[in-house]
Amino acid sequence: MSSDRPPPRRRLSAAQRRERILGAAQEVFAQRGYHGSSLDDIAKASGTSKALIYEHFESKRELHETLVTGHASELARRFAANAATGMVGEERLRAGVDVFFGWVQERREAWQALFRDAADPELAPLIDRLQAQATRAIVALVPAGGEGVDEQQIEMYAQLTSGACQALANWWADHTEVSRGVLVDRVMEVVWDGMSSLDPAGRPPAPDGR
Repeated sequence: MSSDRPPPRRRLSAAQRRERILGAAQEVFAQRGYHGSSLDDIAKASGTSKALIYEHFESKRELHETLVTGHASELARRFAANAATGMVGEERLRAGVDVFFGWVQERREAWQALFRDAADPELAPLIDRLQAQATRAIVALVPAGGEGVDEQQIEMYAQLTSGACQALANWWADHTEVSRGVLVDRVMEVVWDGMSSLDPAGRPPAPDGR
């Protein structure tokens, strides 16, 4: 005899519940910001309870930091993979900038969650640490073959590149009709002329052949 009872709901594993909470938190933080969000909001968005969230995270801050650090680690892995391709000079830097905008394009909510609250004093230590990590990744893309070039000079160009990419990523949120390739071109136009001076091999030949 057939039964009209619905099939029993499959119980999620602890790892699946954790991922559901993180996914909901990303959406809530991106929409409302860190201080505008509560664990009650996240529990509602994830279809769980605040008590269940506390089984996985000690506080809203730990939940936010776990989310942000996870996304930053993914971006760092993409930078490292690009750096390992063997490309050099302008090609290497262009590919790295494209990696960044590709990640933003795929993870728009993650980007909003990552930098929406960048000026918040409570979150400043975390954001500063992640920005320093991003700068180190960009340093690995900057040509450094020029004679007499010091580490500080390289880091300045890395900071300029990081700042240009972050500013355009924020601008892109309101101008999604602009293609990723156009953003990469604009960043390269701004930073490559100076960077190429660090590596004579990456510079175009002078008109007189010198």
